Amino acid sequence: MTPAGAVLLAGATGLVGGGVLSLALAGADGPRVVAPVRRPLARTHPRLSVLATDLSAGVDVLGPQVAALAPRLAAYVCCLGTTLRQAGSREAFLAVDRELVLRLGEVARRLGARHAILVSSVGASAQSGNFYLRVKGEAERGLAELGFERLDLLRPGLLLGERAERRFAEGLGQRLAPLANPLLLGSLCRYRAIAAADVAAAAVALLRQGDAPGRFVHEFASLRALARGEA
Repeated sequence: MTPAGAVLLAGATGLVGGGVLSLALAGADGPRVVAPVRRPLARTHPRLSVLATDLSAGVDVLGPQVAALAPRLAAYVCCLGTTLRQAGSREAFLAVDRELVLRLGEVARRLGARHAILVSSVGASAQSGNFYLRVKGEAERGLAELGFERLDLLRPGLLLGERAERRFAEGLGQRLAPLANPLLLGSLCRYRAIAAADVAAAAVALLRQGDAPGRFVHEFASLRALARGEA
């Protein structure tokens, strides 16, 4: 599936990350996965190493912890993401959606990872006037600056799926998505809601085929094609 080495998966307890974990561990030829988590991960597998740790720790702490489980990494898949409401403040949101994304990215690079896959957001831009989209864009830019040979940026719209925690606005959007999606045509197609399972499948497809160097952006149509094995 991937070159020699393990995959560092951030966000394995989340909606997309959990899907990535299941797909990556399926079959006999998948990669070893190292999953750093704050809360317990109710799953075991011969190729899964769960690292229960303080994710606010610095790179010099997290690096040796990850290295003890996988001295060499092939790829970094980041599915981290919270909301301002869940985080409680802008500072707490930044700590997860930018700082932790980049801290684990630095760990991955130090351990040899050449490929990074980030689940970001449609509209992400470091120049955006919207705080959420600006932070997502800054995380994208920061990963690019870490020097991965290949960087895949997944920019889904509203995610469809059942989360462990309730998000009111997202739940409302999910109910409206069947009506709204057909109206989003042409350049607006990228804003369509998409199943979290499709985003997870796209990420794993990129792990399998992500050999060519460069920076690649994947939005609704590309994500659906990857998930269906059409790209």
